Amino acid sequence: MGIIEWGILSIKDLILTTGYPGVFFLMALESACLPIPSEIVMPFAGWLAYDGQFNLIFAALAGTFGCLAGSIGAYLIGMYGGRKFVLRYGKYLLLSEKSLDSAERWFAKYGSSAVFFSRLLPIVRTFISLPAGMAKMNLVRFSVLTFLGSLPWCFALTYVGFALGPNWESITGIFRGLDVLIVLAVILIVVWYLLRRRRMRVKAQEE
Repeated sequence: MGIIEWGILSIKDLILTTGYPGVFFLMALESACLPIPSEIVMPFAGWLAYDGQFNLIFAALAGTFGCLAGSIGAYLIGMYGGRKFVLRYGKYLLLSEKSLDSAERWFAKYGSSAVFFSRLLPIVRTFISLPAGMAKMNLVRFSVLTFLGSLPWCFALTYVGFALGPNWESITGIFRGLDVLIVLAVILIVVWYLLRRRRMRVKAQEE
């Protein structure tokens, strides 16, 4: 058995053993920058909902609150540890300087809005909490945007697992192919949001 297969089996065993707390725990670990694939955790929870062992809504919420808890942990690390601390110890969590730079660029360009939109992006969604903490973003605003950004992601993954039923594991290949489309969609949403804010600002100045 390869390490990937072993990892997937371990995730499934933990969720089967602990139920919703297992979903919460695993999603918290992913959002705390550990290499736990939400594309496995949430669809498997969806499959358990299909099988009658979980409730679809409760499973999605468990994942969402897990994302929030892990993200707050990463935020606090960024706030109190700073960039040097994150880079020094991040390597043990497979956090590269390139990944951190990417998250920092997103946060620098889009500000607090990046906390919401990045939850739909591969790689960036995991590490965006660190630069938010380093920038000492308001914690309440960070938490609200994190929750709102994580909810559709967790619900979508859970629902796809529910819809696919016994074939839920096929989602891993589907999402790898959709990464580029997801990035493009989020970029379009961000551009629309920024243009809308600009129009509102111009209108306010005119009034």
